[in-house]
Amino acid sequence: MVKKRIFLLILSISFLLLPVQAAEDYIRWVDFDVDYEVLRVAMELDIQSQETEQPLSWIDILALSATRCGGGKLSISSVKKAAKDLCGNLSVEELLGRQFQYYTYYHEAYTAVLGGLLGSYAIEVNGEWVPTYGLKAFSPIAAGYGYEHYPDFGGQRTYGFKRKHLGNDLMGALGTPIVAVEGGIIEAMGWNQYGGWRIGIRSKDRKRYYYYAHLQKDHPFPNDLREGMTVQAGDVIGFMGRTGYSTKENSNNIDIVHLHFGIQLIFHESQKECNSEIWINPYNLIRLLSTHRSTIAKTNNTWSRLYPYRDLDEP
Repeated sequence: MVKKRIFLLILSISFLLLPVQAAEDYIRWVDFDVDYEVLRVAMELDIQSQETEQPLSWIDILALSATRCGGGKLSISSVKKAAKDLCGNLSVEELLGRQFQYYTYYHEAYTAVLGGLLGSYAIEVNGEWVPTYGLKAFSPIAAGYGYEHYPDFGGQRTYGFKRKHLGNDLMGALGTPIVAVEGGIIEAMGWNQYGGWRIGIRSKDRKRYYYYAHLQKDHPFPNDLREGMTVQAGDVIGFMGRTGYSTKENSNNIDIVHLHFGIQLIFHESQKECNSEIWINPYNLIRLLSTHRSTIAKTNNTWSRLYPYRDLDEP
């Protein structure tokens, strides 16, 4: 009887400890500071390798390079060396030795940032689906529309309270169509005094939350869009404006027409809305995505993409 009670006590303690252990086991911060040229080279090495006997992943390349750099600035040469080494006969653990203990962090972090951006997709051209491997995410600005941007992540903002700018501002013309960078679920849609008319889309792997703010007054979204809906990468989700900085809905209190674009990383649901959210600098990612823009057209007052799209990496 005593042994049975001791066993039940140990079992109860074990169950109590499990949630605590699980809650502690996730990444709490990512400082994503990879230059555009480094990203471009890593992506090209990935794409070029897909037709070889040993295809590479740009996430593996970047994670190996970052581990070797000890969190320092990644260089093109370090990325090329990592790709060359991954084509050899040694495992990542053998390549890194004692440094291997840090590789898991970098790999998970880069997977969270880049996981849905590169892969296989198809577009329909003249009734035929054309498969492609490459960037399957899109620039947030539709094809044919001009914009300007510069590195402004971390700058000071004072409306409401003093805080850092957690995104990148893309300046363009009023009404410029904004598209979903990646497919996912619309988790937030409507008015926010800081972002004005805004929309938030969660990636399908739930690691990335894309935030698009300051959308157009009176007509911020396509008419058929609703919270909870699934959108595809490249679908029209809004129109550029200058709303926000007001508790009064549908107010234009921003001086310059622009899109505020932000990317939040989520490793645990407790990070979604809290004081320790992980927002990364999207500037270099936007530069990378500028080569892949969604072509759209307006028909009968409805915006739609010219080339239907399928993500071939999804079941």
